[in-house]
Amino acid sequence: MREFAYRRTSRIDEALHLVARHEGARFLAGGTNLVDLMKAGVESPARLVDIRSLTLDEIGETPDGGLVLGATATNSAVAADPRVRGRYPALSQAILLGASGQLRNMATVGGNLLQRTRCAYFTDTSEPCNRRVPGSGCPAIDGAHHNHAILGWTRHCVATHPSDMAVPLIAFDAVVRYEALDGPGAIPLSEFYLPVGDRPDRETALPDGALITAVTVPAVKAAGRSRYRKVRERASYAFATVSVAAALDVRDGVVQDVRLALGGVASRPWRARLAESALRGGPLTAERISAAADVELAAAEPLRDNAYKVTLARNLIEAVVTELAADTGEESNG
Repeated sequence: MREFAYRRTSRIDEALHLVARHEGARFLAGGTNLVDLMKAGVESPARLVDIRSLTLDEIGETPDGGLVLGATATNSAVAADPRVRGRYPALSQAILLGASGQLRNMATVGGNLLQRTRCAYFTDTSEPCNRRVPGSGCPAIDGAHHNHAILGWTRHCVATHPSDMAVPLIAFDAVVRYEALDGPGAIPLSEFYLPVGDRPDRETALPDGALITAVTVPAVKAAGRSRYRKVRERASYAFATVSVAAALDVRDGVVQDVRLALGGVASRPWRARLAESALRGGPLTAERISAAADVELAAAEPLRDNAYKVTLARNLIEAVVTELAADTGEESNG
């Protein structure tokens, strides 16, 4: 690990100026991802600006009944909040499945959304990687890729996004709020993560030097009946092979609203809008659930060793939506 300067601040404006004035400066909150990458030599910031003293850790209400999750609120605090557990159970479940208690006690909302890929080629500085060194190549395409992307990838990168929290948040239309030197801004989470394209090192639409201050989760009726299911390679804490966040609102036998998002299948949390459209406005039958999953996964382009993810994702969508339907008493076998 290279030497770096360290500053702690309790003011947002000072934090922004400290980062802007020093090339290679980074914000530090929980540090559960950044510090690991620094140890591996993947990240080498010249200055760390510690923002843990900023008053950004509150979980508050919005006028419409949604929630505002402060950027430095810990994952543990969010998962345990009774409003999160009651209004957005899939979000609480995703956080609890995402990491151990020790990590959840340190990791923050903003840091979780900004964590970088866990691809082995990315974290091994002896290997080429377009995310780490643009233009150097993506050895995972012809190498070890059994747990890599099946949707939205390009020849420049086939890695997946590691966040569990981001999957239900994108299903619930969350918005990322930030402060920059030229003022505040907001980005829907659906637009926050950039498509891989030919520059996978450009991962988010967050302006350079901007500081995430909060994530707003709007009131979503369906979110109160939601679930997060994660398949992983071991029973203890591991990144998703495939995960599904689903929410369902069925009235009088008709799907009024459905929210679906997938994790572990793309470079960003994958909102399954085609599947949602296929289900919304009609009866919730086993045939329609299966057809909706097939519509979403028709665009999948598996690599040599990860075609199993297509079947796994289809089965997971069907299982979770069927379970939610049974919970509503609206399940149909027709």
